[in-house]
Amino acid sequence: MSLPVETDVTGAVRDALLSGEYVPRQRLIEADLCERFGAGRADVRSALRLLAAEGLVEIQRNRGARVRENSFAEAVRITEVRMVVEGLIAARATERVGRAQAEQLRGIGASMARTVTDGELMTYSDLNARLHRCVRDIAGHETADQVLERLRAQVVRHQFVLSPVPGRARVSLPQHQRIIEAIVAKDPTAAEAAMRDHVASVVEALRTLEARRHRAS
Repeated sequence: MSLPVETDVTGAVRDALLSGEYVPRQRLIEADLCERFGAGRADVRSALRLLAAEGLVEIQRNRGARVRENSFAEAVRITEVRMVVEGLIAARATERVGRAQAEQLRGIGASMARTVTDGELMTYSDLNARLHRCVRDIAGHETADQVLERLRAQVVRHQFVLSPVPGRARVSLPQHQRIIEAIVAKDPTAAEAAMRDHVASVVEALRTLEARRHRAS
């Protein structure tokens, strides 16, 4: 896969990590990355250093780089911070939402409801990500968005794990509907509270999943 010169090597490697093409603890061989992304060693090394700073990669002395593995405890702590930032973003979105954007939010909400009825859990997960992205776009808070993107990147694998948990979609659907209606109603207090309640439930879901894994081990 040869990339155009102007392509961001760091972004390309990041996308591959987040899509699950590389698994936790897998070694990232510089020569392989150079060949795959059509980049020089200096660019690949710079990308790995930046991704290490983001918490996606760890660089071991004399052993090179590998995909960083996050514990559930780390995922919980990161999600607790995300709860505050996403609450801020939801409140900001109420100040900027227009009629077309309100319809877009309601359309995503209606699609989410249909997927729950039909049991299409992975489609629901995709719509979940689309909804949160839409709220962030409406809010237009660049600094909060950058912080949130780094937080999300570090726990994305745990979010994938939550998607097929039985009953999870039915719990989160009304939470998402509350977020949508509060933003459409331009109520910042309700929007922030709804978003924080939703993300708090993600924290609890992670803790429950971790407890189940401990019992099974």
